[in-house]
Amino acid sequence: MNIKELLINGNNGGLDHSGLSPLQKVTLRFVVIGLIFYGVAAIEGMIMRVHEIKPVPLLSDEHFFAIMTAHPIVGIFGSTYLIVFGAFTFLVPYLMKKPVFSIKIANFTWGIMTLGTVLVWLSGFIYHYAPLYTIYWPLPVDFSQFHIAGGIIFVIGVALIMIGTLAFIVNTYATVFYTPKGQKKQPIKPLLMSAFGIDGLLNIINKIRGKEPYIKDPPLSLPIVAIFRGTVDTFLDALVILTAGLLILFFIFNNLFQWGLHYHSVDALLYKNIFWWGLDLIADGLVLIYVAGTWYLLAMLITGRNLFMQNIARAALLLELIVSWAVWSHHLLSDQPQPEIMKLASGEMITAFELITQGLAFFITLTTLWLARPLKMSNELKFLLGGLLGFALAVPAGIIQADLGMNRLLHNTQWVAGAHFHVAILVGLTMTLYSAIYILLPILTNNSVKLFSQRLANWHFWLHLIGGIGMGAFMGMAGIDGMLRRHVYTEGEFMLYMIPAGICGAMLLAAWVIFMFNIIATIGIKGLIGIFKPSKIDKEVIVPQPATAMQKG
Repeated sequence: MNIKELLINGNNGGLDHSGLSPLQKVTLRFVVIGLIFYGVAAIEGMIMRVHEIKPVPLLSDEHFFAIMTAHPIVGIFGSTYLIVFGAFTFLVPYLMKKPVFSIKIANFTWGIMTLGTVLVWLSGFIYHYAPLYTIYWPLPVDFSQFHIAGGIIFVIGVALIMIGTLAFIVNTYATVFYTPKGQKKQPIKPLLMSAFGIDGLLNIINKIRGKEPYIKDPPLSLPIVAIFRGTVDTFLDALVILTAGLLILFFIFNNLFQWGLHYHSVDALLYKNIFWWGLDLIADGLVLIYVAGTWYLLAMLITGRNLFMQNIARAALLLELIVSWAVWSHHLLSDQPQPEIMKLASGEMITAFELITQGLAFFITLTTLWLARPLKMSNELKFLLGGLLGFALAVPAGIIQADLGMNRLLHNTQWVAGAHFHVAILVGLTMTLYSAIYILLPILTNNSVKLFSQRLANWHFWLHLIGGIGMGAFMGMAGIDGMLRRHVYTEGEFMLYMIPAGICGAMLLAAWVIFMFNIIATIGIKGLIGIFKPSKIDKEVIVPQPATAMQKG
């Protein structure tokens, strides 16, 4: 079989769609679209890396900043959200051994979020709409800088993404609490107690007091607890971002129709606090909780054993709920009007507490793996360890920033973008998601395909790991030397850092290309297209589960 036939038909005949359930297909749709958006974000990132080395021909500064605006939307909401939502849409019913509440809502979710992401991208590509940090203050409604159509399209796109997010939450909660025909109805109270990790906390308290456990067999497995908990932050974040987008839209029309209301009528400091409270629920709440739950699930699937210290893990997820709501002020350490008590309490002290909650997740996951040794160094295990390493580097980097003294040096520099959130997202989060994709691929395809090339998978791992850490490190070094983020440099004073950062960025892009080639060679282009065709199975079925996936955590 030549390369052309391989890419069209896939390895060993490609993906057999005849036996795939609607749930499997909709999950694959989420993941495929998410991976495509990741590639778009990677190309955008590479364009910006090259432009910081030598200006790209025909790329104006306005277009550069438009790319910078669309880049996080495409990368976080278009890619990460879709992959995470797709995986969790599958895993909640899969682990609870019942059908998903609504396939229609699931298809609506990926469809409307895809449309929203495309609209945001088009607002930058066509109109060069560039409010930089998406919808941050000051409100980007000055028509001397931005085209009105670009602003309207951008806000509509953001709104569609948030509506899709809310649809995912509704489907997830409904799946947890509804009772399918033929199954025994579960009381709501035990489900809620388990969903928030309260039963784990009560088990710890009873053990300390020498009493019997509050509950020996919780109704929800630990990964579902993390998913449920994460959706709380997802819901609040969606409301804040949706409201901010509608506020921008209001002031766009205010300027257009000359209603006479100046945007200074909105208190800037209050807006920034509410905005960062909502947006920080993604970074310091949702990501850490979702990622911790994914680590726990992967550790259980890889080892085939129960999670170590599962009650403490449940209680830690409950604690992270409280912590994630109270750390946003570290984004405002350099805002002089921000009250000092907020900077100290929320910005420094509570933020530092995330070392404990994330450290617990590290310890529990690694100990579970250690107790199960010897383990085969499979793709899912390698990428899980890579994800752990990514957060081991990125979380302390964030804690360093959350210091009043260090923040004066690092605020708004390439350190924040490189050493902190690019390492967290590209190495910590993305490698965790790759681990999940590798381990779920056989389950989602009923073992009808075999990975085309293990050698390519190895190249994918090392290029992504070295490229992600390397790019973040060199960007961080440039930041320490004073290179600002959201800024175009033309004099070349930071070339010592930007050239190796660009090389590492190219490694990340190459890793994605290799991974996509390997997946397409495994499934085939026909197989990928078939994922978007209606399923031949009219009724939802529960996918057969390996014993390891049914372990309680």
